[in-house]
Amino acid sequence: MTEPATVLLDIDGLRVEFPSRRGTVVAAKSITLQLRAGEILGVVGESGAGKSTIGNAAMGLLERPGRIAGGTVTLEGQRIDDLDDEPMRRLRGAKIAMIFQDPMTSLDPLRSVAEQLVTTIRTHLPVGEAEAMRRAVDLIRRVGIPDPETRIKHFPHQFSGGMRQRVVIALALCAEPDVIIADEPTTALDVSIQAQILDLLRALVRDTGVGMMIITHDMGVIAEIADRVAVMYRGEVVETGPTAKILNNPDHPYTRSLISAVPRSDVKLHRFPLVEHIEAAGPRKTLDLKTHWLGGQRDYADFDGPLLDVRDLSMVFRTGGLFGGGRSEVKAVDGVSFAIRRGETFGLVGESGSGKSTIARLITGIYRPTGGEIHFVGAELTAIRKRAELNRYRRQMQMIFQDPFSSVNPRMKVRDIIAEPIRFHKLAGSEAEVRAIVADLLDHVGLGARAAQKYPHEFSGGQRQRISIARALATRPRFLVCDEPTSALDVSIQAQVLNLLKDLQDELGLTMLFISHDLPVIRQMCDRVAVMRGGKILEIAATEDLFERPQDAYTKHLLDLMPEAFRHRPAVAAG
Repeated sequence: MTEPATVLLDIDGLRVEFPSRRGTVVAAKSITLQLRAGEILGVVGESGAGKSTIGNAAMGLLERPGRIAGGTVTLEGQRIDDLDDEPMRRLRGAKIAMIFQDPMTSLDPLRSVAEQLVTTIRTHLPVGEAEAMRRAVDLIRRVGIPDPETRIKHFPHQFSGGMRQRVVIALALCAEPDVIIADEPTTALDVSIQAQILDLLRALVRDTGVGMMIITHDMGVIAEIADRVAVMYRGEVVETGPTAKILNNPDHPYTRSLISAVPRSDVKLHRFPLVEHIEAAGPRKTLDLKTHWLGGQRDYADFDGPLLDVRDLSMVFRTGGLFGGGRSEVKAVDGVSFAIRRGETFGLVGESGSGKSTIARLITGIYRPTGGEIHFVGAELTAIRKRAELNRYRRQMQMIFQDPFSSVNPRMKVRDIIAEPIRFHKLAGSEAEVRAIVADLLDHVGLGARAAQKYPHEFSGGQRQRISIARALATRPRFLVCDEPTSALDVSIQAQVLNLLKDLQDELGLTMLFISHDLPVIRQMCDRVAVMRGGKILEIAATEDLFERPQDAYTKHLLDLMPEAFRHRPAVAAG
């Protein structure tokens, strides 16, 4: 009989508190988890569940005034939760390491990758400069970065998002730790880069025997990589078990509802199931569109042609020194053509760097194309030179960005954020009318008129995205460009936001361009889909045809990368 693997990390009865003037917030309650050598333990739950708190507590990285108020954390038989700063610093990196969510903020932009790796190696291991450099190059090679001798001399901004994440993984491996905590290591990565990173993490555990804790809100990641799963809800572990058991036969009602909210890739549903127990944003008001502000977009219902017609669109970004010295060109969009019918949701899907977001910025006028034409309601926008005439069309198309926090001004109250485009386009006769419109819009997206008096930081990520949607609706648009609108949201908030977009489209007759790297979301949201790679469109098809009968080899490759556990699954009862 095989003996169980050694317990590397033992968390027993952990309680984490954050005192404040308004009382004490308990972020983790009586958490008990064990991580064994050669094992990948997934910790999953919604935002605010306490997942990252566990990782930070184990690493000794709790932000003040956070504190461990009870329980113990033991690393290879040594209690570490009560260590002073200096002994904990010696352990951190050497025995226990962390892979952070955002590789750009966890790397020093002013130092080369070589400098950062060599410094980390020499901090923890008694080796000289030459040996440290040899180890650093070997690490870059092990994490799959090509031409490691050259690339190690580059700076973080010279790497793609997936490559930067590989550098962060290399940093975590510098001192050959026994435990690695990976906090949302694949968030915002496209499906192919995510698959590469997960393959890399699996190989590291298999080849080195480390214990790895994966903290994520992505059930697809859990299905692909974890041996065991701990499900968290409001600071507590509500269920723990082998991955297959948790995904296929969960015991806790919260786990069942969490799994049911994962967008399905095998069948299209009219609405996304919601997670039980979540705090709703509030009921939406269904308003009389004949008299309501939003009814104005039905004015063009008699227009015959496609609402948006993109013809041979191209965009070249030029970089280089003064007077043209050492200049280079990157063709981000290369001869793209497609048309979107009124009332349709048209999807753009592809890897990072395929040109999806560039097309969104060209259509909405953020960039000016280097070639091709953009026709909107029959008018060629690329030929219009008068700003006033262009603005008349531009207000009919609005964009919802990926990050709802960075796309709103944190110093402005919500009422002014939403009112700004109304004032800019002079769409209201008085300030009283502006206030009434803002109140109606906030009611419409389920936040309520009282939200107008607050600032963005007072809202959750999902609520901030609702604010962005309300602002996008403020100009009475007919066309919404949604650029990865839910990629940074957990599965429950994603379901709320996507249901809201579906409802608004049904109610208002909106037309949408929906950009995402999440294929199951694309299947649920879109009527037709274009697959992009290297600035070109490889295939356009009705959504169901694309998923059931893809024609292009690259499309088949993307579909094959979807998590196997969620391709064909029975509906899990939420209750």
